[in-house]
Amino acid sequence: MLPKPLHEFLIAQFGVFETQSVSGGCINNAVKISCQHSDYFLKYNKEDLFPGMFEAEAHALRLLATTKTVNVPEVVKNGNVDNVSYLLLQFIEAGASSVNSMRQLGRQLAAMHKNSAALYGLEYNNYIGSLQQCNKQSNSWADFLVEQRLNPLLQKALAAGLLNTSDARSFELLFSKMNDLFPREKPALLHGDLWSGNYLIEKGGKPYLIDPAVYYGNREMDIAMSLLFGGFSTTFYDGYEEVYPLQNGWKQRINLCNLYPLLVDVNLFGRSYIGQLRSCLNAYL
Repeated sequence: MLPKPLHEFLIAQFGVFETQSVSGGCINNAVKISCQHSDYFLKYNKEDLFPGMFEAEAHALRLLATTKTVNVPEVVKNGNVDNVSYLLLQFIEAGASSVNSMRQLGRQLAAMHKNSAALYGLEYNNYIGSLQQCNKQSNSWADFLVEQRLNPLLQKALAAGLLNTSDARSFELLFSKMNDLFPREKPALLHGDLWSGNYLIEKGGKPYLIDPAVYYGNREMDIAMSLLFGGFSTTFYDGYEEVYPLQNGWKQRINLCNLYPLLVDVNLFGRSYIGQLRSCLNAYL
């Protein structure tokens, strides 16, 4: 059942409507709102749990939409009603993926990555999962990756006792080498959390990206994360390469790029990801 203030707000917006629980991940509550003429996807939570989360997501979806390269759900409205934060989106009826839809998704992601900025990072902070993500801008990808991505989550995991001093020394050694590990490339607009749960294919075959954690970074971050847990077909990568071929050696940098999402998972879900994190880390030491 919707919180009373939110329910009353939606009645004022739509009149009579029905709700149906849907999968929205493990962080927020999610329902399908069915009105006389339209269906919507609603996410909501207590505002003080994750301040600014839905506002940042709305900004991200609008930013991706302005590139006219990828399909994202339309933002209908977001706001706060009596400490209940909400995000109301276009509802997309999920269907089955196909060779053509996955190739199209790869091509669209490549086109999105061609959108650039002068600096790495973003003008505002956001979230990845339930973790706050700092996007302080930098003119160096190596510095941004270390200072705004890897080291903050390393320190968080150390403070929680999830990682040890040996892990810290290994990361420090990696940090000292970071300037030499990536080829030069302009910042690319990233989805930022590109695992298989964050895309969907609607019933007509049209691919969509959802739940972005956007920033401008090295585009190999999105590609590597898509490979971390699988769920993207070979035609997805074929489509990407048709539009914006990756630089030589990108496969050798997959584990390097995936240190960040693995640190996210260690901090969110605990020790079960530590072995994989250490394996990726040791590949560069």
